[in-house]
Amino acid sequence: MDMSSLRVALLQMTACGSDQDANLRKGEAFCRRAQAMGADIALFPEMWNIGYTPYAGCPHEYRALGAERPDQQEARARWQAQAIGRDDPFVLRFRRLAKELRMAVALTYLERWPAAPRDTVSLIDRHGDIVLTYAKVHTCDFSLEAACTPGEDFPVCPLDAAHGSVNIGAMICYDREFPESARILMLNGAEIILTPNACPLEENRIGQFRARAFENMVGVAMANYAAPQENGHSVAFDGMAFNADGAGRNTLMIEADGREGVYLAGFDLDALRAYRDREVWGGAFRRPHRYDPLTSTGLARPFVRTNAAGERYDPATR
Repeated sequence: MDMSSLRVALLQMTACGSDQDANLRKGEAFCRRAQAMGADIALFPEMWNIGYTPYAGCPHEYRALGAERPDQQEARARWQAQAIGRDDPFVLRFRRLAKELRMAVALTYLERWPAAPRDTVSLIDRHGDIVLTYAKVHTCDFSLEAACTPGEDFPVCPLDAAHGSVNIGAMICYDREFPESARILMLNGAEIILTPNACPLEENRIGQFRARAFENMVGVAMANYAAPQENGHSVAFDGMAFNADGAGRNTLMIEADGREGVYLAGFDLDALRAYRDREVWGGAFRRPHRYDPLTSTGLARPFVRTNAAGERYDPATR
């Protein structure tokens, strides 16, 4: 394997509902397949421990938390009770597996948290240590994710891989629909952004993801659920939109179809770093002193919305 290469395995799977033991076994089997294919990192879809299973009476687009019946409230409590901690057997098993396989694992789960659980990914390095934990900042507050605590920042960490160190960041599903997510990760030093996902990936969302890579000069990799739970199309872009002579190039590395499988994206880190050293995107010519509206918490028409509780959404409270 090229010493400048980082191979990310997109684990495109269907989940076994909220059966955490079955999801553990299936996730382990796919990690072993990824390692046999030469992967440096195995990336799970979003909230793998419970398969992103909604609680009874609350499909993904559920919009009436405030009107829940007592039985729905009980179902939500049972759903939240499936959250696990970083020291629970589910996470510890994948830590041991990462060490055994000498392969990093980006593991997703509903994380136990004091007020309400978080939608989380933990990056476990090839030594079995958790080196980064990221909780989804842009929770979908129009859906069941209103029952989650949003994250507060976009951390980046160096990952010790076989080729050397690479700076890794993460965003989760809806995060990628906000340019600020990838931009902050780039400013925090990310070279590769891992993105667990759980929604249909059609041409607009895939094009949006391509843009996140281009505008920040970062590699991006996204793992989605296979059909029929979602539509697959796990995808990766290398972020290098132009050759050294200025000619445009296709940044697409791999796009899966809808079927289950392990899909490898091999990032050429030397080429990516050379590109970031010479080109004009990313952080090169920013003018942050002109961006004050980006940090305003005010909402105006046509973007005023209600949240899942039927209340006017206030970004300052989340």
